[in-house]
Amino acid sequence: MLSLATTLILRQDKFGKLPSGERLERIKKSPNYRDGAFQNIHHTLELSEEASYYSILKEFIFGDKSRVSPTDKIPSTKIDLHSLDKNENILVWFGHSSYFMQIDGKTILVDPVLSGYASPFSFSVKAFNGTDAYTTNDIPEIDYLFISHDHWDHLDYETLLKLKPKIKTIFCGLGVGAHFEHWGFDLNKIHEEDWNTKIKLDDNFEVHTVPARHFSGRGFKRNQALWTSFVLKTPTMQIYIGGDSGYDTHFKEIGDKFGSFDLVILENGQYDKSWKYIHMMPKEVLKAAKNLNAKSLFPVHSSKFALANHPWNEPLTKVTNLNQNLETPFLVVTPIIGQKVEIKNLNQSFENWWEGLK
Repeated sequence: MLSLATTLILRQDKFGKLPSGERLERIKKSPNYRDGAFQNIHHTLELSEEASYYSILKEFIFGDKSRVSPTDKIPSTKIDLHSLDKNENILVWFGHSSYFMQIDGKTILVDPVLSGYASPFSFSVKAFNGTDAYTTNDIPEIDYLFISHDHWDHLDYETLLKLKPKIKTIFCGLGVGAHFEHWGFDLNKIHEEDWNTKIKLDDNFEVHTVPARHFSGRGFKRNQALWTSFVLKTPTMQIYIGGDSGYDTHFKEIGDKFGSFDLVILENGQYDKSWKYIHMMPKEVLKAAKNLNAKSLFPVHSSKFALANHPWNEPLTKVTNLNQNLETPFLVVTPIIGQKVEIKNLNQSFENWWEGLK
């Protein structure tokens, strides 16, 4: 009965589909696919040497969870994204790793999760109170949708189905297109690519898929779709759109290849010493930003969902405090949800909004 129930659950549309047919044959030709799965550049343990599933389960059950989720409401504001001046180059954060950008007249959406949960089930991994200011109705027509990988906190079935009529072009890693195809998206709109692929677009826009250090999977079988980050070149700026990634040599290699970035967007949250190779610790976020020659740093992957055991506000506290101690600090972009960020304004200031919240 348990086996049958599990099978029926995994057959639900929201779990997507594993690659097959021509897509799978293409995947098998990738230099990043070996032994039946995608691989990181360097050998990567999902759990660090000193950790075990038993130790993680023990910490999860008996560890102090008093600060993992806030008891106070997360502050937010709201602007009308449908009526923006097309000449504005702005970013609006929706919490965690979901955000909207308008750059050089193009609308851009990254890893939108607006359903209120980051899980196969609506009763688990629920969004913090106050982080639901925006819904899919608030999202305008989208020129470019970026999906970094197929984990539930980045690829949200419910959100994407509602946004489907608004999306013109999709960028994702090799294999992720199997989910989109299963969900009825037009394959002609999808750029489903391996690492180190250059995609030339109209109006002098360019997208490059670049490596990350992570893993993938929506069910039991992992690493059948590629996790990726992106370099977005526009007529007036260059942006690093980072997905989830542990620290490795790829940040320096990307910085050496592409030069300086007007803005780098890096994960900073849901880290733990037990999985330090697939998520960065706060010190590594700043190291990666330096490797990428960042003019400004936007730390994401926090303040909406509790996926690790650290206090909910620790990621922003640590990265901002560590940044202040640098010889040459970055402009760290820390907006409240919904706040308009002027991407190229290096004089814009941000409050430490998380301080004082319980």
